Formats: sequence, C-alpha cells, structure tokens
Amino acid sequence: MTAYVSAFDLFSIGVGPSSSHTVGPMRAALDFARRLTATGALPRVARVGSTLYGSLGATGIGHGTPDAVVAGLRGLAPETCDPADVRSAWTDFPAGGGLSIDGIHDVPFAKDDIVFAPRTRLPGHPNAMTITAWDPEGRIVAEETYYSVGGGFIRRDGEDAKLTTAGFPYAYADAASLLALCDENGLSIAEVARLNETSLRGEEEVAAGLDAIWDAMSGCVEAGLHADGTLPGILKVKRRAGVIRGQLEAVEADGHRELPGEWLGAFALAVNEENAAGGRVVTAPTNGAAGILPAVAMYWWRFLADSGLGAGNAVTPYGELVGSALLGFEPDVRALDAASDLDEEQTAEANRRRGIRRFLLTATALGSLFKANASISGAEGGCQAEVGSACAMAAGGLTAVMGGTNRQIENAAEIAMEHHLGLTCDPIGGLVQIPCIERNAIAASTAVTAARLALRGDGSHYVSLDAVVETMRQTGADMSTKYKETSEGGLAVNVIEC
Repeated sequence: MTAYVSAFDLFSIGVGPSSSHTVGPMRAALDFARRLTATGALPRVARVGSTLYGSLGATGIGHGTPDAVVAGLRGLAPETCDPADVRSAWTDFPAGGGLSIDGIHDVPFAKDDIVFAPRTRLPGHPNAMTITAWDPEGRIVAEETYYSVGGGFIRRDGEDAKLTTAGFPYAYADAASLLALCDENGLSIAEVARLNETSLRGEEEVAAGLDAIWDAMSGCVEAGLHADGTLPGILKVKRRAGVIRGQLEAVEADGHRELPGEWLGAFALAVNEENAAGGRVVTAPTNGAAGILPAVAMYWWRFLADSGLGAGNAVTPYGELVGSALLGFEPDVRALDAASDLDEEQTAEANRRRGIRRFLLTATALGSLFKANASISGAEGGCQAEVGSACAMAAGGLTAVMGGTNRQIENAAEIAMEHHLGLTCDPIGGLVQIPCIERNAIAASTAVTAARLALRGDGSHYVSLDAVVETMRQTGADMSTKYKETSEGGLAVNVIEC
C-alpha cells in the first residue's frame, strides 16, 4: 500500500473556517442526502437530524459545523457552493422553516434537530457525527455515522476514507522508501508525485488542476489583503492583513526596499482571516493551517522566482538545473515553440507557474506521509498535526523550487516538523482565530528558515523525517484530549472571552 494521496484530494477548494469541522461535516451531510436520493428513500423522509460527538460537539458552533451540516443536507458541496450560503445556514434558521433535502424534498426542520454531544466520543475518531432520517411515524428510514478525519476527508462507519491511494505506479510507505524510490529511478520527489498523478489524468489536466489550486490560493491571499473589518464571533478580532499591506506598500512607495519577511507574514494572515470569515480557501492540508503553504509559495513567487531560484532552465546557486516542462521538468516543446509569441512578463509568469506546480507536487508527496503515518487532524493529534504538517510541506516545497536535492527536501521537512512537536490545539471560544491566525504566520516563517538551513547543508542529518513523523504520532496519542481541538485546555481556558 502506498502512502501517496493525490494532490487533488490533499488540496481541496472549499470554505472556512475548518476542514474537519466545516468541510468534512458538509461533505458527510451531502453524502447522506445523495444516498437518500439514490436509494429512492427520500420521498419517505419526514424529518432529519444530526448528533455531533466529541470535538465536533465541543467546538462545532465556533467552527460552523451545524451550518455546514444544514448546507450539505440541502445539497451544497464545499467545492462549488457560494460561501455566503453556508454561513449562518443553521445559526439563522427561521423558526418553523423547512429544509429542502438534496434541494428536492422539503421537510420541517428546527435548530434543535442538531444535537451536541461533546462528552460522547465514538471509537472511530474524535470527530464523529450521526445523521438520521425518519418517516412520518417516527421510524428510522436511514442512519449513518461519519468520521471527519482531518483535511476535509470523511469516512463513513464501516468504510475507508474517501481518497485516492490505490493504483499509483510509484508506491512508497515512508520517507526512507520515497528517497530510495527516487534514487532507483533517478527521479525527484516532485517527479514521483507527477508520475503518480499522470497515471490517473493527462499531463495537461494535472497542470490545469494544479493551476486551479494555486489560483484559489493566490486569490485567497489577495482577498484577505484587501479586506478589513471584524471577524465573526464573540472575540471580535480585527483583521490585520489589509492594514499591514497598506503599511508595507507605503514603505515601498517611499523608495525603501521591499520587506519579504513581513510580506510573508501578511500573506499568511490574509488567508487565515479569510478562513475565519468563512470565505473560499484551499485545504492545505487543513483549513486551520491553510495560510502556510500559500504564504510560502507567494513569497517564492513574488521575491525569488524571477531571480532564477526555480525559474525555467535556470541554474540555481545550489547547483541543480530546474527544468521547464509543463509540470516543471523536461523541456516543453510547445512552450519553446510559442516562446517568440510571449513577452518577458508572460514568460516569467509561465516559469513561475511551472515552479508552483513543482512546489505543490513536492508538498503533496510529503503531506501524504503525515496523513498515512501520523495524522493531519487537530482533534486527533493536536495542532502539531495541522500546522506542523503544513509547515513541513511548505518547507519541502520551497526547498524544491530553490533547487534543493531530494535529501535536502526531506531535511527541510524534518526540521520544520521537529520544531512543532507537542503543539496543542486550543482555540479560544472554539473559533479558528486565536491563536490559529498568528500561528500560521509564525509557521510560514519557520518553513522558510527550515528550507534555508537545509539548503546550506548537503542533505545529511541525524534525525530522519520518518522518526519525526512517528514521534508526532506518539505525541498526539499521548496528548490530553483537552488540548486537541476541544477548547477545554490551554489558551482556551486561560484567556477571558470578551
């Protein structure tokens, strides 16, 4: 069995504020509604309800879980819905209103049809929910239990999680076997991911899909940088990314040099403020950590790409040739033929996009290791599983586009993860705001530092990535439940909500 998970599963375009508490439950409710339709049971349904267990019950309101459940039952999908249709779908549900299941069958519904059971933890996963449909006589028509296992992935009780892991030509179980696979076949880590992806889709489709992910990421950065006001929820947190953008632009307008490190932090804040507001975000690999990869990728895009670090056919200062194919590897004859029709800016754009594809493919190969061998769920492993994994993925991706070797990439990911071990998930008020938003900015900076440290070495190091992944798994298993997305410990109980 391979650890590899497709990039189009690991990076999914959805809505905020949480992949496990919003996107996952929404997908579960949508799956339930579609099953009712597919089995012909929908006409017999007179009422529907859901019970949210464990972490979903503990912080569900702050994470928008009941809103997501109602939206999913209506037939909305996180990938395609208008985020505005999800916000307050349950919170502002009108008394005496009706719910249209799968958009075609109306039943009476009340807010208390969503039941919170935070003290009940099902054995399958801390994020569990049961959805039930009844007929007019109160008999159960259908009932399913789902687990939201992190990153927007769901697993129906009795089935495996809905993700693509089978049939890839380049299978690996851990980082050691990934490196060995690369050595045996003369491949980079990104090339292993590319070949796995193109075994399922054509190269042009893969490139277009990766571009769509990046466009959503960069769009989220831009939206957050140009927004202001106060985030929803009892904390009344003010947005800061737009203010910082204005300050940095004023400094640059006065003729002073750009401040890449401060822009990096602003990029991360922008994404996570959009996430906290329930906007359109990319799960990377979770929503709580969604700002790290886009921030580091945008940092490379804006400050490093055109200097030759990762640009097509450029030899980097670290000595490795970076290719210029459609996905960032072998020469793309079509691109070369069309080069005379591209101006300098368009050529730079094309090279940057190839670099971003390499970044995302490398991050996918690394993120798959955390998902397969530990966890990317805060409810299961604490914030080390979310922010730590994202930081490692970003560090590896940046190292790749800066010309790093496979072992330097693995070293960067190891450094980044090692320094997030033991990080707790303790959101104040159950909101993905404090400390989550700032935590993404700090982790983005850590990812850049880890990449630079790794690039100054030769790839050899004492602690392996596999050892750190296993340590993260063990630490998560040992960590008290109150530090795993329940808001029952840490900052969540030591800071007054006001």
